Amino acid sequence: MKNSHQALGLIAAAKQIDAHQLDPKDLLKDAFELANQLESNLKAFVSRHSLEDLIKSIAPGPLSGIPIGIKDIINTQDLPTTNGSPIYTNHRPSQDAPIVQKIRALGGIVFGKTVTTQFAWKTPGPTVNPHNSAHTPGGSSSGSAAAVAAGIVPLALGTQTVGSVVRPAAFCGVVGFKPSFVAISKEGAHPLSYALDHIGFFTRSVEDVAYAYQLLKEGSVYQGAKTKVSDVAQLSINHIPKIALLKTPFDHLMSAEQEQAIQTAIKKLQQAGASVEAVELPKQYWDGVNQMPTIMAYEAAQIHREHLRNHSELLCENIKELAAKGVEYSQAEYEVALNQQAQLRKSVSEIFKEFDGLLLAPATGEAPRDLTWTGDPSFCALASYLGIPAINLPAGKSANGLPLGIQLMGNYGGDEHLLTVAQFVESSLVH
Repeated sequence: MKNSHQALGLIAAAKQIDAHQLDPKDLLKDAFELANQLESNLKAFVSRHSLEDLIKSIAPGPLSGIPIGIKDIINTQDLPTTNGSPIYTNHRPSQDAPIVQKIRALGGIVFGKTVTTQFAWKTPGPTVNPHNSAHTPGGSSSGSAAAVAAGIVPLALGTQTVGSVVRPAAFCGVVGFKPSFVAISKEGAHPLSYALDHIGFFTRSVEDVAYAYQLLKEGSVYQGAKTKVSDVAQLSINHIPKIALLKTPFDHLMSAEQEQAIQTAIKKLQQAGASVEAVELPKQYWDGVNQMPTIMAYEAAQIHREHLRNHSELLCENIKELAAKGVEYSQAEYEVALNQQAQLRKSVSEIFKEFDGLLLAPATGEAPRDLTWTGDPSFCALASYLGIPAINLPAGKSANGLPLGIQLMGNYGGDEHLLTVAQFVESSLVH
């Protein structure tokens, strides 16, 4: 079975390991060798463990022996956490972030730290798109999306503040799930914006991302090594969903191919029995999205105060610019923006009384042919601003052979319901 394990998804690998049909050493060895083969071009990882250290880390649990990519703004004790910045080149956190502690307690293995844009903002790292190395993989979770798409790991952690999980997932052709705000602990992840940051997941199927979410969400009932793979509840939908096609102010930015991917998805959903109806949100939601820069910049000025004071020459221009804007906003303006965010997060639940999910583009189209820019995050901003769950589903290829996706958004706190809807949509797209 040499080198055939890369095709295995998260649940398939976990089940085979649990049933003693797959030796986790073989899974890790194959992941390690594939990374060695691809990394000179792909550049998805900042640092990785030796094969010997990976094998030593094998422990029981529902993630036993599973190699997992950790975005390099999330603290790990045994590998440096560089935050994508030269300021932190040799930074060794004294402890793992809670999400990493949870992964290890469930038997998961930190395979390596994945490339991020600097401080998860605009300045790209060296990662390329696994489908075509002249194109961006998206960002800021560039390495995580690319490592999962290339088959190196079946699960990777990313973060999203505007569009940094959903967009790279779309560009790399994988499932990217950003849960509701605070559904996953973000303690121990370097902040970009306290009010907007989320930790999310990359996998190659909805079933796999649902499994990761069930295990790793805050307050998860699955604890430690005693949990078996079969103990973890599988999500299933008990009705045909009603989907809203969300009209956005950014729709004119969509390529013809992206528009076509959405229309094809709608046709397939209708053939599967789902209803799809076009809806528009009241203007105040998009006015709210326009307040995101106020929140981000105001917080960036505080987050990066010491960096600006002590390491200004090592800070990228994009962070300097963001922090400089933040100084111009008053605390009153910041608080108004936060209050508006809280009100809209509450009121959006009205739309989910009628619909199971909102359907829209995850990005403007295929990944741009540009390694200096990670693409336009506009289509992801609403979910990040409101803190509602959002997921990218692969939905075909462009004429250039690059992935296209569709995005679904759910109600705040309705993560599991959104995942069941996404499973229905995923199976409709395949047929």
